[in-house]
Amino acid sequence: MKRAFVGAAIILLSLVAANAQNEQSPIVEKEITYNDWTYKDIRSGKDVNLRDFAKGKKLTIVVYWAPWCHNWQHDAPMVEKLYEKYKDKGLGVIGVGEYDPVDSMKGILDTFKITFPAVYESQNRSEREKTLHFGYRHATGDTRNWGSPYYVFLIPSSMEKKGDVLTKKTFVINGEMIETEGEAFIRKQLKLPLLDAPKVTQVSQIESCDPNPRPTELKRP
Repeated sequence: MKRAFVGAAIILLSLVAANAQNEQSPIVEKEITYNDWTYKDIRSGKDVNLRDFAKGKKLTIVVYWAPWCHNWQHDAPMVEKLYEKYKDKGLGVIGVGEYDPVDSMKGILDTFKITFPAVYESQNRSEREKTLHFGYRHATGDTRNWGSPYYVFLIPSSMEKKGDVLTKKTFVINGEMIETEGEAFIRKQLKLPLLDAPKVTQVSQIESCDPNPRPTELKRP
């Protein structure tokens, strides 16, 4: 009986892995009333204001993420690489942690050796529908359960000069970043020459971001 249970569990886990899908999404321009915010830095506990952070930069990327999310863990090294490559050319990146304790967020930043600034909006999964993150991503058509990662691009030419609203229309990613597209967008905003198109490689499947994944329903052939 025990052996049969273990066997069934292995089969279900295999089905979950086989049916897991990445959540890569294109960069799209959307109408979104995105407001200024001041959040606590995950590492230092100091206040960080977004408008002040974006001053003097040619492009600021705000990326929302949850520590336990496999999709964010897939993107984290890529975002760090892009930040290191372009930070001296006018790129700013700031992460907004969601839905887990600050210590957990610190752990992920350390694990992936993240050097760009990171703040937090929420610390509990029960707060999901109360967060600004939830409202913003649903306003731009993101129908995922947790929405990690989720990107907002702030471009100086489209930003309000003062007031609570930073922008009313900008570019977002409702999912994981497609690296080649993301880098091309960054270079365009930084006024850098475009790179040669890389060879196309097969994208590996990434587990859908869900803290409590459920096996896919089985259907008879």
